[in-house]
Amino acid sequence: MRIDLFDFDLPQDLIALRPATPRDSARMLVVDGDRPFDDRTVRDLPAVLRPGDVLVFNDTRVIPAQLEGRRGEARIGATLHKRIDLRRWQAFVRNARRCREGDRVEFGGGVTAIVEARGDDGSVTFAFEGDEPVEVLLERAGRMPLPPYIAGKRPADARDARDYQTMFAARDGAVAAPTAALHFTPELVAALEARGVVSETLTLHVGAGTFLPVKVEDTREHRMHSEWGRIEAATAERLNAARRDGRRVIAVGTTSLRLLESAADADGTIRPFEGDTAIFITPGYAFRAIDGLMTNFHLPRSTLFMLVSALMGRERMQAVYAHAIERKYRFYSYGDSSLLLP
Repeated sequence: MRIDLFDFDLPQDLIALRPATPRDSARMLVVDGDRPFDDRTVRDLPAVLRPGDVLVFNDTRVIPAQLEGRRGEARIGATLHKRIDLRRWQAFVRNARRCREGDRVEFGGGVTAIVEARGDDGSVTFAFEGDEPVEVLLERAGRMPLPPYIAGKRPADARDARDYQTMFAARDGAVAAPTAALHFTPELVAALEARGVVSETLTLHVGAGTFLPVKVEDTREHRMHSEWGRIEAATAERLNAARRDGRRVIAVGTTSLRLLESAADADGTIRPFEGDTAIFITPGYAFRAIDGLMTNFHLPRSTLFMLVSALMGRERMQAVYAHAIERKYRFYSYGDSSLLLP
């Protein structure tokens, strides 16, 4: 499909630079099939969902993966996006042409890395020196990797270390937050439990590739960057049991959805999963593992807007986003939410 079919005009003042406070006070647009749109808040979620519904959260934790360093006199900006092993990471690099294989880059705080390789996609593989875990080094030298549409308007600060992390964050490895879950609070989760809504978790370490613009003109030519994920066997069995019982499985965020769909057989059975996924979901895709999606409002021409268009229909999502813009919903990572029930 043509990429321009997924374009729309978004006023810049609707891009959220801070999250709602408290988190569950964010607005939520409920889109339930062909019914009229329902303007709610996230706090209304227990009233909207049914007892027995299953919400699936991503428990990845964002690491401070943005680094500023020097190779000699040259300034190098790096955003780690995928772990290779204990000491090696792939990174998107500003001024990558200044990085040659074998170069040593100093990132401050005694953190150094060797340029091991350069990829065809412009990424760089860094091998970090020393014996400390790379996550420890990043806590010393790194910054929270805010999305470019926020970082371009204000620098990261101490608030972001808290704001850009979900309450479910438990497993280090993401360089972007699973932002749909940023809206959840312990009070909201308790209210959902009281309603009989079930929570499950999986892990998908979100990569910085999620923010890369689509540079081709046709979806068939776009290639997603792979991300590592895991679904435990016990989690898969509980999700399969829920669907056998006729209960809805609702992914909280496109990251949870993509991993569930990656792990599902043609008959919808969710298998245990551990490894990389580069699934790219566009209109025409037959969903197998989920019955709904809670997600924020996405960029024009983005792979995420293509995904929600696949779930609800492209024309329907254009109408959804036109409504959200007219009603001044806040967009992107720190923005408001939508609940999509096909």
